[in-house]
Amino acid sequence: MLRFASLGSGSKGNATLIESGATRILVDCGFSLAETEMRLHRLGCPPQSLTAILVTHEHGDHASGVGRLSRRYNIPVWLTVGTYHAMRDIRFVQTHYINVHQSLPIHDLLVSPFPVPHDAREPCQFVFSDGNRRVGLLTDVGSHTPLITQMLQSLDALLLECNYDAQMLADGAYPPSLKSRVAGRYGHLDNRQSSDLLKQLDVSRLQHLVGMHLSENNNLPSHAYQALCLGVDSSEKWIQLANQQDGIGWREVR
Repeated sequence: MLRFASLGSGSKGNATLIESGATRILVDCGFSLAETEMRLHRLGCPPQSLTAILVTHEHGDHASGVGRLSRRYNIPVWLTVGTYHAMRDIRFVQTHYINVHQSLPIHDLLVSPFPVPHDAREPCQFVFSDGNRRVGLLTDVGSHTPLITQMLQSLDALLLECNYDAQMLADGAYPPSLKSRVAGRYGHLDNRQSSDLLKQLDVSRLQHLVGMHLSENNNLPSHAYQALCLGVDSSEKWIQLANQQDGIGWREVR
């Protein structure tokens, strides 16, 4: 069985669970140790049951809790060399390096990383497979590239960033420099970009589509949901949104 869940998704903290058989991987940890423990237990996932932690990039809302969680529960960490150097002051119990152009097996899961344009040292995102089904994760990316489009074809589930509504960001209170960063090529995907990406994908196998990393200041759930529906020309129940407080509960990929 392949399944996934989110501990929380947004600018105040991110963490995603991927599980197959006895293998349980946590992607990112942007919460305090106590908050992470609470959110893991809420999903029926004791911290000591984690097989590995993967880190997409060094920004605090994705990586601030990785070191403490790794050391407390003796969990190995996988990350790119660039991300490791950006986090060089943080100790892990065991470190493994990701080559963004090479898949890596972690017990019952095959992890396929790929590079993404984001304002971090060497950021990446992932596709996970149990040999039959594939789950893709794409957040914290300013634009979609041909490689991203290639990697996300024919998935069974996709967790996709819908960070901001372009008009809300333009009209909002952020200073011009921050608006430029968010909306830039190395920032985040807006609703329209996410919708446009979906239109380039083969979504015929999708069982789950989850909107991720919604901005609390520059987006509305209704806007993100509409964009996802438009992208796949559907409004089925398998289209959902993860939020900052509750994330999303376990979803099984059959």
